[in-house]
Amino acid sequence: MEHIRYIFTLIGRHLTAEHHQAVDTLFQQYDIQSNNVKQWASQTPYQVSYFEVTSALPIEQLRTLCLSFSNTHHIDLAVQTFTTLPHRLVCFDMDSTLIGQEVIDELAKEAGIGEQVAEITERAMQGELDFDASFRARVALLKGLNTDVLAKIASRLTINEGAERLIKTLKQQGYHTAILSGGFEYFARFLQEKLGIDEVHANTLNVVDNEVTGEVTSTIVDGARKAFLLQQIANQQNIALEQVVAVGDGANDLPMLALANLGVAYHAKPLVREQAKQTLSYVGLDGVLDLLNAQA
Repeated sequence: MEHIRYIFTLIGRHLTAEHHQAVDTLFQQYDIQSNNVKQWASQTPYQVSYFEVTSALPIEQLRTLCLSFSNTHHIDLAVQTFTTLPHRLVCFDMDSTLIGQEVIDELAKEAGIGEQVAEITERAMQGELDFDASFRARVALLKGLNTDVLAKIASRLTINEGAERLIKTLKQQGYHTAILSGGFEYFARFLQEKLGIDEVHANTLNVVDNEVTGEVTSTIVDGARKAFLLQQIANQQNIALEQVVAVGDGANDLPMLALANLGVAYHAKPLVREQAKQTLSYVGLDGVLDLLNAQA
């Protein structure tokens, strides 16, 4: 059976001898041949080890092993196939990925229906509800909300750990960056300006006379739309899908995570962690840089 070359990346806030021993044990148990181990100073605050290996196991099984390892040892382990093409495009989900909030929940709080909407949001992100239907239902509940609250909400949004370092580094290295959000354009534009993101695609919050109408009049940025936009941006930038990175946390991010070469589930819902190509659950968003450096 043919052995294929892979790169395993072990990322932690503090790597110990026990962590490396656990990786060695995993490799021995599944006949994964480690050919080279690299450790060097990271661009992030984390400690990183790269293992160049060969294995006859399919990539899907190796990813399952990584997820099980991460769950057991509470440290991130990811696997990638070797590629000679440099990554050039990174597409981000916004809510609970770049920022710590779900903006629609923050709008609902201002409307006095926070718990009701938050429950629907959680079920949608877990993949339990159809995203489009649940989105329309949540927006309908916002009818009559005054738009004066938008700036107030934007001012209290929190940028997730490592996001600013990640975006700054990507810009310095010439990456094209985009927000593909099932949230609202107003807040995506706010974040675009704050972080220096190249382009934004999100939902329009329909407003008449400074009040939310409760209706959705534009194409909803759901999972299928995110995948379409990722492909469209790549085509416009003359970038192959093998050069694309996508990062998200919810079930509606799975289509774009599957389409990208490097599809990272960041502090994600269980369903997303199980299905994504790579996961980061124990470090900040800048851990994506360490996954990118695995191919350096």
